[in-house]
Amino acid sequence: MTADLSAAASFMAAHARLLDRRRFALLLGAADTDAVLAAVDGYRNPDGGYGWGLEPDLRAPESQPAGALHAFEVFEDIAPVTTPHAVRLCDWLEAVSLPDGGLPFALPVADPSGCAPFWAQADPKTSTLQSTAFAAGVALRVAAHDPAVAAHPWLDRATRYCLAAVEAIGDRPHAIELSFAIRFLDAASDTRAEAGALLDGLRRFIPDDGLLPVAGGAADEVIRPLDAAPDPGRPARGLYDPAVIDAELTRLAAGQQDDGGWRVDFASYSPSASLEWRGYRTVSAVSLLRRNARL
Repeated sequence: MTADLSAAASFMAAHARLLDRRRFALLLGAADTDAVLAAVDGYRNPDGGYGWGLEPDLRAPESQPAGALHAFEVFEDIAPVTTPHAVRLCDWLEAVSLPDGGLPFALPVADPSGCAPFWAQADPKTSTLQSTAFAAGVALRVAAHDPAVAAHPWLDRATRYCLAAVEAIGDRPHAIELSFAIRFLDAASDTRAEAGALLDGLRRFIPDDGLLPVAGGAADEVIRPLDAAPDPGRPARGLYDPAVIDAELTRLAAGQQDDGGWRVDFASYSPSASLEWRGYRTVSAVSLLRRNARL
């Protein structure tokens, strides 16, 4: 089974936000990088960070670590093209990092309307592996084609924080934190010798079927193998049986809905976020299937 790209395009046209429509068009070779960058620039603040609902369940205007994650995803999309906004985002992240080099889960929100409680109620004075890993992991992937990001002192500090935090993991971490730690270590393994051994150490938390139930999430919410190890030939894939990955790719292709889009299995906190997540997920699904030679 393979995806119906025409149906996916129709879903994006009907339901997705402009940014994901541009990302989808870029993926199919129907848009240029300037159009994608113009779309993400609408979420950018004068401080160099990103807010305004770039993370769909964090709709507040303030710049946030989660906004940085999604902005860096766009900067990864446009490779090998670079943008000076990437290094300016690193400047902002350096300014809001805590003394230990980590990022808080989220920064204060003035108006929590439409925001998930876990974002709006986060402690801004405590570093978390999850937020630091999700920002640093994708920044490392951007750094592979952007020398200015690679040389930025924030990325070095955040990387060192994450390596130490992963090494200190004792009990089973939350599934979402674990998935971002895996993705971070996968990216860090290209430049940090210790990352490979730390990644292998996380194998003890991966069940045979690769499914990680999300504590506190929806009843059927899990982190799936392709969430943590989306790319073939990368170190993170070694954590999963190839048969599991093959079955997950088949499942992903079959997950396209009658309206042409894909769904997510977690709860959204506003009607807008529900559709925005579907557009984001549809771009991700098509990109993942293509990278894994299923399209």
